[in-house]
Amino acid sequence: MISKDFIQPQRQSVAGILITAIHLLRLAVKVIIFPLVLLFIKIKANVFYLMLIIATLFILSVIYAYFYFIKFTFHINASKQEFIVDKGVFNRTHLGIPLEKIQQVNIDQTLVQKIIGVYSVKIDTAGAESKEVSIGAIDEELAYNLKQQLLQNPILHQENIPVQNEDINTSAFIKISPLTLLKTGLTSNYGQSLLLLCGFIYAIVHYIKEVLKAFNNDKGQIEHFMNSSLTLFSISFLIPIVLLILLATNVIRTFIKYFDFEISRHNHSLLISSGLFAKKNTLITPNKVQITTYNQNYFQRKMKLFNLELKQAHGGHDQSDKEKRNANLILPGCSPVEKDDIIKLILSQLPANGKVYKPNFRFLNLPIFFKIIIPLVVYTILYLNTDVVKPFLLAAILYALIGITMLYISYKNHQITVTDEFIIKQSGIWDITHEIITPHKIQTIAAFQYPWHKGLDIGHVNLHTAAGTIHFKFGNYTQIKKLVNWWLFQVESSNQNWM
Repeated sequence: MISKDFIQPQRQSVAGILITAIHLLRLAVKVIIFPLVLLFIKIKANVFYLMLIIATLFILSVIYAYFYFIKFTFHINASKQEFIVDKGVFNRTHLGIPLEKIQQVNIDQTLVQKIIGVYSVKIDTAGAESKEVSIGAIDEELAYNLKQQLLQNPILHQENIPVQNEDINTSAFIKISPLTLLKTGLTSNYGQSLLLLCGFIYAIVHYIKEVLKAFNNDKGQIEHFMNSSLTLFSISFLIPIVLLILLATNVIRTFIKYFDFEISRHNHSLLISSGLFAKKNTLITPNKVQITTYNQNYFQRKMKLFNLELKQAHGGHDQSDKEKRNANLILPGCSPVEKDDIIKLILSQLPANGKVYKPNFRFLNLPIFFKIIIPLVVYTILYLNTDVVKPFLLAAILYALIGITMLYISYKNHQITVTDEFIIKQSGIWDITHEIITPHKIQTIAAFQYPWHKGLDIGHVNLHTAAGTIHFKFGNYTQIKKLVNWWLFQVESSNQNWM
């Protein structure tokens, strides 16, 4: 299949007008719909006027989207080897992205885009000033051709050599079944689902209070209901329900994000696709992966499942935590064989057994002091002076016992393994995580020692990479200095690129 020429500036698909208009309308409605509805209820206005306002917003969104479509162009500058994007209606923006700086090209498809029949192409770059560039509406053939030329064959543009599109016909070598996704959803991401559930409940309570305030009828009904309903019997009945909701939320989130998850080989790269409503396709090159991570908890160990995460270079401190997380690729529910296959593809070989370095037992001192002793001292003072906290004595004892146990497990799992080719950091309490890096991808090494640890020969080391930092704390400082000298020698003598 002959690829389309990207030398000349071109626009998105005409469907991009509708995509942009829907996006703008959704943002506008999200901001004004709740106060607008409350206003209409209070003044008892006709629903017709509310619909008229929304229709007006939609028309304005379509007009703006049309001009945005006209002004948005993209092309490849063959002489400068740059991808050029011109956009903006009122404020014009000219972006020139060097092709060698392009780290990742994602081809995604939301539910709306799936209905219309277009895809979006999102381009991530490496560097301190990196920003995501997005083309919101493009047909499938053009999207895959653009991705291939941006990532693999920039020199072909100068010679007008046609490029074959091989991405679409690539066969999967790892495909995660619905049963595996179910197991993964039941055994991982409890914390994220709990936060999501708490946020949802808080939003519902907040909106109910706002409605009551709008009608001047907020007399503390919600607070009274909470105080009168939280009895020992209701709590014992509520906990299983919350657990069921939590597990259901986890399973649903897993299926929505990772449904039809496939990993395919494409030359020397991985093509990863997944998504139930919003389909996401990502082509990742192994040498751009900075940290290869896999983790496993108790239940997953019994089911022989691993979760892998491939951490790529992010754009520095100007990026949000969400943008940094989005640069990473998560591969859920891999079997031991699949895990080893992916690690070998990324690192060229499986890490061999190496020398293990463990922390000093003083690793526990500060966590126990700040997380156990200080809270217990505060509780004891309150216990001796007030009656309010006395019923929670058993909870305080359980907190101390569970807290000390968790800290001890964290101490036992905190270690670093060093071989000639790899550095492997192990950590975790419930989810035991292994982070693997190669020395030539280290950008900065910081070894330090606090004054009160000099006599004990205790120190710390931080290995900074473009995808994050690996910490090893409370190790033998003499050994750490030898390791640092060895790693610096490997970095300086290596002729391998970190990207």
